[in-house]
Amino acid sequence: MMPYKILIVEDDPVIQTQLQTLLTGNGYTAVIADPPASAPDTVKELSPHLVLMDIRLPGESGFSLCSKIRAFSSVPIFFVTSCSGDMDELSSFLLGGDGFITKPYNTAILLAKISSLLKRIYGAGGGDALSHRGAVLRPESGVLEYQGQRAELTKNELKILVYLFRNAGKICSRGDLIDHLWDNQLYVDDNALSVNIGRIREKLSAVGLNDFIRTKHRQGYVI
Repeated sequence: MMPYKILIVEDDPVIQTQLQTLLTGNGYTAVIADPPASAPDTVKELSPHLVLMDIRLPGESGFSLCSKIRAFSSVPIFFVTSCSGDMDELSSFLLGGDGFITKPYNTAILLAKISSLLKRIYGAGGGDALSHRGAVLRPESGVLEYQGQRAELTKNELKILVYLFRNAGKICSRGDLIDHLWDNQLYVDDNALSVNIGRIREKLSAVGLNDFIRTKHRQGYVI
């Protein structure tokens, strides 16, 4: 398995170097967006597994860059910033961010949060392709392929399919899927899972995978 590729979007050269050294020293491939405003184009070019994003950037804020990236990619975005207000953290999640930590940070905690996020998104096996019944799921790019056709997946659609692929042939309960997606059922409307499953089925049907996800009454889903 190739190492995870992480894109650093930070304008302070000292912090750039510190983060790059920390990440490469822990087995990641770390790339710096130079200048930070080039982050959306760099995501398109390199397809990183994760983006580490500062909020206060010259010219264009991290929030603005996050919105631009979200317009075409479901890559996880983790904010590493000196902005510590509750509204900044809330805004980061509302715009599609996946994690938040404030400077100065404990490097061990930062690494643990990054590792946890990557495992939750891509599964224990990393970004390797998964296959089942002729369908190929590519977690590193958020794409499902079948007989030459491709379906682009959102972040949550990808998480659901990674879980189902890794448990192929087993019934996955709604509770297990919700735990996998959002970690805490208390903060999730159960209908959100149904909506995501419905959208996934539409995308699967569009590439010729009808009835790929089956519903087991009062039990859950199985592929």
